[in-house]
Amino acid sequence: ISICRDLPNIEVITFSVNGISDLEPLHQCQNLSELYLRKNNIMSLDELFYLKSLPRLRVLWLAENPCCGPDPHLYRMTVLRNLPSLQKLDNQAVTMEELSQALVDGVEITAPPARRSVENGWSESTASSATASTAEPDGELLTCSLEETNKTEEELDMKPVHRDKYSSFSPQETDCSHKKTNNVLNAILLLMTELDVEGLEIIQQTVARRIQAFQKKELQEE
Repeated sequence: ISICRDLPNIEVITFSVNGISDLEPLHQCQNLSELYLRKNNIMSLDELFYLKSLPRLRVLWLAENPCCGPDPHLYRMTVLRNLPSLQKLDNQAVTMEELSQALVDGVEITAPPARRSVENGWSESTASSATASTAEPDGELLTCSLEETNKTEEELDMKPVHRDKYSSFSPQETDCSHKKTNNVLNAILLLMTELDVEGLEIIQQTVARRIQAFQKKELQEE
């Protein structure tokens, strides 16, 4: 969900059933009002630390994550103690009585998660990130980035991006250039899911005119 770092004005995010474990990219989404994270891989309620700075967050769906634990009352009280502005949690309205009780029964979160495991001192996400940054060559990083973009495009029935498109650049140029392009593309694809038919038709017309302009320019250059 690193794409969210480039979407500071987004208001509604739906990331249910996505294997998400890290909420740090969300802390810059200051206009976020609704966040749906049901059935992910969020291990610790310490991840709520990144949501405490979101002044407009009113709806949160966090159920069916490992962080909910075996005690539903403690889970709900802890969430409400740290996010007292919520109006609805897990599709259930928040009451004033619950907010008052949360000050007694909830656990206050004052620091971000350490991202460590008992076995080796590293969380899976931290270890995989470290491995990727030190061991994977640029070509593999590009493949991973392309696969991520293609997955989003397949969900929207769009033609996948081909690796050959970026083969004429040096590895460093390719990685930097594609990273920027990939962020912009993912932002557009994410926002497209929020549009209705009329909005998508406007996008289609704009894209068609843009393609025609590029084709005309290429013909003039030839």
